Amino acid sequence: MAVVGPDDDYAGEFFYFGRGSALMAPQGVIYNERYLSIGDGTLVGPNVCLSAGINGDQTMLATPTVRIGSRCVIGRGSHIVGHWSIELGDDIQTGPYVYITDQNHGYERLDQPIGWQTPHESAVSIGAGSWLGAHVVVLPGTQLGRNTTVAAGAVVRGVFPDYVVLGGVPARVLRHHLDGEGWVAGPPRPVI
Repeated sequence: MAVVGPDDDYAGEFFYFGRGSALMAPQGVIYNERYLSIGDGTLVGPNVCLSAGINGDQTMLATPTVRIGSRCVIGRGSHIVGHWSIELGDDIQTGPYVYITDQNHGYERLDQPIGWQTPHESAVSIGAGSWLGAHVVVLPGTQLGRNTTVAAGAVVRGVFPDYVVLGGVPARVLRHHLDGEGWVAGPPRPVI
């Protein structure tokens, strides 16, 4: 398939497909377009998979289920797989092969294969202006603040404030911005 823009018939299948946005060719697997929203001026790289649910016939509980803000760049080969709620703010960029999901399989039952167990869902939000390096994995329940940098290969789960640098497996705060001092090592100190 060729590059898809907002004036193409296929763009009309999305909940929203913004002005000046494009799905680069070749597109990855895309399901349930009616639950996917792509903001204005956003570039979705080649081979990116976008999905709401596990097939195109599934009825989702939230509309849209996956919302990508305006002026974002989603790196080639990335996957954004929503079942409950994934929201990427404006001006977010990702490196290639980033994986973002709001659902994980359960593993509580020892008498049942993990792939057959009831999954757990928890909303994901990524603050405006953030950067996710190559091969980052964002797990259910993650909330990243504004202008967050996530180092390549990090596995992120949890709630993180604005203006931090995350890295590692599991991801932790490596640096944070402190007014009057600039960027300092380690996580912010708790306010008492």
